[in-house]
Amino acid sequence: MTTPARPISRVGLKYSMVEEPALSLGEKFQLLRDLGFDGVELDAPNEFDRDQVLRAREKSGLEIPGVINSAHWPLPLTSPDPDVRKQSIAASRVALENARDYGATTMLLVPGVVDANTSYARAWDLAREGVAALLDTAAETGVKIAIENVWNNFLLSPLEAARFIDSFESPLVGWYFDVGNVLRYGRPAHWIEALGPRILKLDAKEYSLAKMNETGIWTGFDVDLGDGDCNWAEVNAALRAVGYSGWASAEVLGGDRMRLAEIRRRMELITGA
Repeated sequence: MTTPARPISRVGLKYSMVEEPALSLGEKFQLLRDLGFDGVELDAPNEFDRDQVLRAREKSGLEIPGVINSAHWPLPLTSPDPDVRKQSIAASRVALENARDYGATTMLLVPGVVDANTSYARAWDLAREGVAALLDTAAETGVKIAIENVWNNFLLSPLEAARFIDSFESPLVGWYFDVGNVLRYGRPAHWIEALGPRILKLDAKEYSLAKMNETGIWTGFDVDLGDGDCNWAEVNAALRAVGYSGWASAEVLGGDRMRLAEIRRRMELITGA
């Protein structure tokens, strides 16, 4: 395994973070490129015309490394309603096709939710069933399904997450590791060690345990990159140790040009890219 000197070599962000309503899609892409971002991730399915997206990509030189499945919250794969699960799979197939059209290599997917209506064991079975149903489209499009860790009360351990990925026995299923999302109940470096080469991409996010304890768990996210409890040197060392080399996308509070420029500056500080 080759150990990369700088594991995070490309930096991006989520399109929804760009809060410049007067700008067109193409102008927003160019803005991000001018600020030094390498790529941007779009929600999918979305309202954009395919050719419009491709023109913006080609003119700006900004890459679209992945798409974010925009249907997984309203239409979870683990819903007790079979019609909802069917709609979720259909929307996910469209997202995979959008990703292929944009030149993206991954579709970020939240695999399901554990709640009063869906037990943990039932969520495991339904999530596996739903992801398995998408493998044919993933193979056709050449786009990998990247499972993300979020606060969905499911896949709460890195060893369990690794087991979930391995259960498909397919290179088309991997992990989209959100660094900030695990800080409430774990250490990012431990997740990286356990997930290893299963990690396809990263979300860069912060979390403050002090804010969590003082004002509630959701306020823990109200800190800028580099100002929370994430030990970025440790994260980069762990990524280097497992041979990761690729993308990290900021997923923090967005804003106008000045705010986006600050996010880009902070991305360089925490990743070196």
